[in-house]
Amino acid sequence: MKIGYARISTHEQNLDLQNDALKAAGCEKIFSDQISGATTIRPELEKVKEVLRKGDTLVVWRLDRLGRSLRNLIDWMSYLEKEGIALQSLHETIDTSTPTGKLVFHLFAALAEFERNLIKERTLAGLSAARSRGKKGGRPKSLQADKIKIAIDLYNKKEIPVNQICEMLKISKPTLYKYVKDLGVNT
Repeated sequence: MKIGYARISTHEQNLDLQNDALKAAGCEKIFSDQISGATTIRPELEKVKEVLRKGDTLVVWRLDRLGRSLRNLIDWMSYLEKEGIALQSLHETIDTSTPTGKLVFHLFAALAEFERNLIKERTLAGLSAARSRGKKGGRPKSLQADKIKIAIDLYNKKEIPVNQICEMLKISKPTLYKYVKDLGVNT
């Protein structure tokens, strides 16, 4: 089954052009959002996800109607491929149910992997540079040393339930157990 998705960004725009093209492409159902592409929550696009099944084709008038950024489009394409759903973009003439369309998809996937590797490489280089200057990464501790000692003492006395200790110090159980473990106390 072909499922269409149309989106316009403003009230001044009109869905007719997209809807006509999607109908001409053979879409049995069409979902439409009137919302900016920069907005991550698009109710009708979420409904599309619920309706699509393996073997279906998601049809859009243009790729920018589906996702605003390359990253977002690649995420969509990965999701669709994993679910066994084809993607057809009428304006760019991409159809992942064809060998050429699959090639285009894999080019997108290769670009995404390349982008992830570059980000990872830059992150690791930045962390290494910070460490060489004596900076320590990670989250700051939830409690100061004196409050950690109080937490450990209360925990060791076993007079107050763990839930109450955490509530009093405004920390989670995993945080308390981490402090206990780090100081060599058996839980």
